[in-house]
Amino acid sequence: MRVLVTGGAGFIGSHVVEALRAHGHEPVGYDVREDPRADVRDPAAVARALAGVDAVCHQAAMVGLGNGFADAAEYVSRNDLGTAVLLTAMAEAGVRRLVLAGSMVVYGEGRYACRRHGVVRPGPRAVADLDAGRFEPACPVCGADLDPGLVGEDAPADPRNVYATTKLAQEHLAAAWSRTTGAAAVSLRYHNVYGPRMPRDTPYAGVASFFRSALARGEAPRVFEDGRQRRDFVHVRDVAAANVAALEALEAGPSAGALAVYNTGSGDPHTVGEMAAALSAAYGGPEPVVTGEYRLGDVRHITADSSRLRAELGWRPRVGFAEGMREFAGAELRGA
Repeated sequence: MRVLVTGGAGFIGSHVVEALRAHGHEPVGYDVREDPRADVRDPAAVARALAGVDAVCHQAAMVGLGNGFADAAEYVSRNDLGTAVLLTAMAEAGVRRLVLAGSMVVYGEGRYACRRHGVVRPGPRAVADLDAGRFEPACPVCGADLDPGLVGEDAPADPRNVYATTKLAQEHLAAAWSRTTGAAAVSLRYHNVYGPRMPRDTPYAGVASFFRSALARGEAPRVFEDGRQRRDFVHVRDVAAANVAALEALEAGPSAGALAVYNTGSGDPHTVGEMAAALSAAYGGPEPVVTGEYRLGDVRHITADSSRLRAELGWRPRVGFAEGMREFAGAELRGA
C-alpha cells in the first residue's frame, strides 16, 4: 500500500513510517516540520499529497492538555478543522481507508466500581479535594472508596479538557465520513505512549518526557499528586505496529461504513510513581520527588482493556515495561 502519514515526521508518526516501510509498504510523509506547506488545513496541499495514495494514517495533531481555555481555538483548528479538510479531500480523491490516531483521553476518568453500587462514573474532581490532597475520586452515590479497573471501548466518552474534546470530535468526523462515503475507518485510542524521539520540554509533552528531560538536566523527576495515579505506558514501536496491523486489516477489506475503535495499550498498568522510579533507576539519576501538586483536567486513573485489538487484529505489544524504561533512559529526545 501507498500510505499517506500525516504528522509523519513527529514522535509517533516517524515510527509509523519506519514500521510501514519494514512491512513492505510505501509511506509518504506529510508534516509541517519538514515542509511548512504541508498543513492538513490546506485543501489544495492535502489534495496534492493524496495523489496515488491507497490509505491514510492520520497522526497530525496538536497534543496535550492545553492551557485552560486560552488555546481552544488553536486545538480545534489543528485537530478538528484539519481532520475535516483531510476527510473531505479523501472523499473527493476516492481514498477509502483511514487509520486515526485516537486517544484514551476521550474517556475522562477510567472504569471504577463501588463495592455497594457496582460500576459508577465519578465526575470531575473538586478543587477543594485536590488542594487537601484527596486525589482518589469517591462513589458519586455513597461517597465510598472506589476500585479502579480497565476501561473498554464501549465505555461512555467524557472528555475533561479541550484536547480530549477535539480528539473525540475527530472520531465523530471519521465516523460521519465513513457512513457517508462507505469507506472503512479505524481509531486507535492510544494510552500513554513513550519511547525514543519523544519531544523534550514542551507544554504538550507526555509525563515520561518531562521526567526524562529532568534527569538529563541532573534534576529529580517531579511527580504530581501522590504518584499513585495509574496509567498504561505503551512503547511507541508497539503503537506503530498497531497502526500497521490496522492498515493491513483495512486492506483486507473489513466491513465499511462505520468507525472501528480499539484501545491501544500495553495491558500492564503502572503508577506514575513507579514509572518515574524505574526511569530514574535506569538513568542513574536522582530519585523522584512526589510534590502533591496537581493539574486541573488531569484524571486519576485511566488504564486500557486492549483485548479487542489483540483478538480482532492479532496485535501484541512486544516491549515490556522494564525493558522499555531501560531503553528510554538512554534514548534521544527531540525538540518541539
